[in-house]
Amino acid sequence: MTHGATRGRNRVRIIAGKWRSRVVKFPAAAHLRPTPDRVRETLFNWLGQRLDGLACLDLFAGSGALGFEALSRGARRVVMVESDRKVAQALRESARSLGAAEVEVVNAEALAWLARASERFDLAFVDPPYASGLAQLALAALPERMNPGARVYAESPQPLELSAAWRTLREDRAGAVRYALYELTEP
Repeated sequence: MTHGATRGRNRVRIIAGKWRSRVVKFPAAAHLRPTPDRVRETLFNWLGQRLDGLACLDLFAGSGALGFEALSRGARRVVMVESDRKVAQALRESARSLGAAEVEVVNAEALAWLARASERFDLAFVDPPYASGLAQLALAALPERMNPGARVYAESPQPLELSAAWRTLREDRAGAVRYALYELTEP
């Protein structure tokens, strides 16, 4: 079966919060690999069920599953960065459909955007195209954009090498995907 061959493959369900069970749709694209429900449940158990007042960054946003889940659970603001124009437009449409005024969708390359951004965040989601090597590069660039004590969730095919700026809070594996939650120890 090819990617997107079935209608249900281009949608993801929000697990909890004010938009619980709402569906977010996204276009078929080879690089899109939404974080599975089970992994999202684990992540939000690690983070605590509520994210009230947090400013979040969904780098490599893709389907927007992580950013929309964060907003559904009380995040104050989410910036979604997506390089694919068609996917970014779908994120804007999903935000309108949900009434998510707290979302800013940026159509840009993630690392280039990070280099010029000035806003700081409390939580970042780093889920780049699989095996691209971009998770490691993003983790190196993120400390300047994060508030003290901020956390970063990252998915990668293998363990990431951490600088002294990060410490691992939790990590696990689901199939071929390794996922971890890191905390900023120094800006």
